[in-house]
Amino acid sequence: MARVLVIGGTQLIGRALVEQLLARGDEVALMHRGHDTPFGDHVRSMRCDRNDVAAVRGALTGERFDVVYDNVYDWQRGTTPEQVLAAARATAPGLSRYVFMSSVAVYPTGGVYTEDSALVAMDHPAVYGAQKANTERALFALGAHAGVPVSTLRPAFIYGRHNAFDREAFFFDRLRDGRPIIIPDDGQATMQWVSAHDVARAAILAATHEVAIGQAYNLGSFPPITQRDFVTLLARASGHALQVAHVPRAQIQQMGGGLLQPPNYFGVYLDLPAITADSSRVTAQLGLTLTPLEAGMRDTYAWYVQQPRTARDYAWDDALLASGGIEVVTHHG
Repeated sequence: MARVLVIGGTQLIGRALVEQLLARGDEVALMHRGHDTPFGDHVRSMRCDRNDVAAVRGALTGERFDVVYDNVYDWQRGTTPEQVLAAARATAPGLSRYVFMSSVAVYPTGGVYTEDSALVAMDHPAVYGAQKANTERALFALGAHAGVPVSTLRPAFIYGRHNAFDREAFFFDRLRDGRPIIIPDDGQATMQWVSAHDVARAAILAATHEVAIGQAYNLGSFPPITQRDFVTLLARASGHALQVAHVPRAQIQQMGGGLLQPPNYFGVYLDLPAITADSSRVTAQLGLTLTPLEAGMRDTYAWYVQQPRTARDYAWDDALLASGGIEVVTHHG
């Protein structure tokens, strides 16, 4: 039984991770900003803002953990290398592994990238990718100079139960409601996906295999899937007919379609220039075979249909579809 600290353990990745840690019989403490957790008295709750360096140091004084899983990124304020290093240094004595949740956003647009490929520059204009890359650099430097055993994970888009981002549910709702799915341009832009369950499995394997010390691991379905094939896969996984409407990006932008903020036209942040990563290292070194995307989405859909629904407002979709020159095509089976 390991004594484990999970920084952030109540949402998508952290929740899947804590479930697996508890199933292993580990003793789990959560550091988070919330007032409660989904796990009741099965975990110890440490309320703390991980971006508050002084508070983190204070909370971790006198604590000893075998493993730390650091999953939190603050989307409003960002999370800097210094804020992550505060937790890493405070927990370093006796630590067997510090597993940091990074992202494929550490790579420039393009690929195919391996874990040994160059990361984005320290002053890269995309704050999220730059902070993740710079935090990895800082952690691996801490490992080299102070002996802190660090591993990092670089997942692509993450899906699964309890996803707070409007991603798979964005499409499932439209499929269930018999609504057209808007596909930008020809739908040939590509994405990679990984289930939260697999990310959690990778984190535990990285913490328990000596070969993982000082290593990073890409996590994403390969080969990448086009947007057009992705929505077709979701229709199969959910058992619904698919209606699609190919709309020029320029037309979407003219109507105010957003990547991160509503009105979203293709889920949250899913219409980005592709970053493609090779995930073969996690299989070769840690023995993890990622769940096939369609099987994982089928499982996610089975969970999703059991959740309470809030009615969608499709007024923006309707306005876009009525803006001229757009054909809706229905596919069955």
